[in-house]
Amino acid sequence: MSARIAVVILNYNTRQYLEKFLPSVCSNAGDGVEVVVADNASTDDSVGFMRQYYPQVRIIELEKNYGFTGGYNRALSQVDAEYYVLLNSDVEVGRNWLQPMLKLVNNNPLIAAVQPKLLAYHDRESFEYAGASGGFIDKYGFPFCRGRIFESLEKDKGQYDDHCRVFWASGAALFIKAEVYHAVGGLDDDFFAHMEEIDLCWRIQNAGYEVWTCPESVVYHVGGGTLQKSNPRKTYYNFRNGLILLLKNLPSNKIARVILARLLFDHIAAYRFLLQGKFGDFKAIASAHKHFLLHYKHWRKKRQVLKNNIAYFNPEVFRGSIVWQHFIRKVRHYSQLKRK
Repeated sequence: MSARIAVVILNYNTRQYLEKFLPSVCSNAGDGVEVVVADNASTDDSVGFMRQYYPQVRIIELEKNYGFTGGYNRALSQVDAEYYVLLNSDVEVGRNWLQPMLKLVNNNPLIAAVQPKLLAYHDRESFEYAGASGGFIDKYGFPFCRGRIFESLEKDKGQYDDHCRVFWASGAALFIKAEVYHAVGGLDDDFFAHMEEIDLCWRIQNAGYEVWTCPESVVYHVGGGTLQKSNPRKTYYNFRNGLILLLKNLPSNKIARVILARLLFDHIAAYRFLLQGKFGDFKAIASAHKHFLLHYKHWRKKRQVLKNNIAYFNPEVFRGSIVWQHFIRKVRHYSQLKRK
């Protein structure tokens, strides 16, 4: 018998987070909710710990580390539920956190994906980097959130507590219709990790569905549980995947101009890292560009056949440059943006 909701946690050597946060997930599961942990071939004692202390949690053991994208795709193919919740292992959930999102989806058949409000676990009055209160992109594909622009995080004062349509929902805590997830092809394995949820949400919108944020539901995210923000590997994935994201999903008449502009922005970022003495990040951007160009034909083949430009021209895409707004105009808060 299938569950109505399956909360699926992807784990890779994060036993300490499972020990800390599984209690909140299990105690707030409720009827009709299955808790699943998919293990990406961890080398710590994650699996043994769960078997000993959480026999009620279903464990899916994968034979190797497939990354965030591949791990979830393989795990979710084995989970029978009406709704999936992709949840990071370093997230503490609040009481009745699932019900508001379920209600929102049930009230609007066009909504396919929802995220709760993400607050920082170590600073519970501040928004958390990975998604804050819902995500957007600018015309060059740079992501930002209600509550977070680049590294500038706002305090949560209830200013973004309204339900609203957004461009992307955070993969740290993503409530999604299982049928739609599979219909659009799930997460792209090639992304491995980072920006994969933006790609998924873009494809969801091109299929005619909507993505929303539900701040009535609140979770607390540590962040960097598997790969620290300062790790150049994270820089590599973010810059490489940002280019893949644009090539796959932009309307054909926008690709050349937008990607050339994005490459220019990336070069500026690379030399900024160099001036800051962050040589690992500088090299990461160079490697990201090299990999993107070497595999350009492969990424090109993965382009979706767009029937319209709904995702590019909808109100959730900021028509200006968030880089210009933040670094030149010194915009630090989402509310300060003049939407075009």
